[in-house]
Amino acid sequence: MATLSRLNKIALLGLGAVGGGLAYYQMGRSEKQYDVHNSWTTNYTPSVKWDKNWDHREPESIVRPKRSDKPEDENKYNEQIEKAKSKAVRHLFLIRHGQYNTEGLTDRERILTELGRQQADLTGKRLSCLDIQWDLLVRSTMTRAQETASIIAKHLPKDIEVTDCQLIEEGAPIPPEPPVGHWRPEPKMYQQFFQDGARIEAAFRRYFYRAPPEQTKDSYTLLVCHANVIRFFVCKALQFPPEGWLRISLNHGSITWISILPSGNVVLRCLSETGHMEPKYITSR
Repeated sequence: MATLSRLNKIALLGLGAVGGGLAYYQMGRSEKQYDVHNSWTTNYTPSVKWDKNWDHREPESIVRPKRSDKPEDENKYNEQIEKAKSKAVRHLFLIRHGQYNTEGLTDRERILTELGRQQADLTGKRLSCLDIQWDLLVRSTMTRAQETASIIAKHLPKDIEVTDCQLIEEGAPIPPEPPVGHWRPEPKMYQQFFQDGARIEAAFRRYFYRAPPEQTKDSYTLLVCHANVIRFFVCKALQFPPEGWLRISLNHGSITWISILPSGNVVLRCLSETGHMEPKYITSR
């Protein structure tokens, strides 16, 4: 019993409190030794490595290699590497449109419900409270996203640049894995997995990249679009299998915040955030 109690203390105190440390336990009356290690202490190799050049902007990939090992060539190369480095953070806020009329037969008929307009208004108020100097508002050209963006824009500075983008319209980016029985793409989309996938991939490349070297201040971009697009963007940005996009649930009017650091690393700061809404306003389907 004493031995078991000691092991329990190591499990609860040693591993729990120390967190990343190394726990070592030796049975008092036995010649056997039992070592417990965290994975990173045992020559750990990640199953999937981060692609540092995912946006094709890694300085070493855009600067010509050194001509020689001469000091002058080495210095010139290092100077060019420094000039090619990103210096700012790009913040992308992905906003899902509000609840809309799903019975509409055409896009024009799929307008926001009264609840959807309330959701958009609450999200606009939340964004205005963040004390952020917004650089750009990008709107999907679909009716429900246009309406949502217009309501949100009422709470933003009047001088914010606004643009429309067909690339971030709703679509079916890639067949989901595992398949989900209750979900089906809209009829026209079912025949356009590959077309939609190429379009949404193009949208990802348009908006997801580290800041160019000449950008000296952090930038903040709002993209008002759709659940499937946002879910696919999150998987791609974090280098998760894109087929897993449908495993993510997003609320109407929710905020998903992704930051792209100068190193090219990506941080998901929040996903489907609707804490600014009372429970009675929160919907997802």
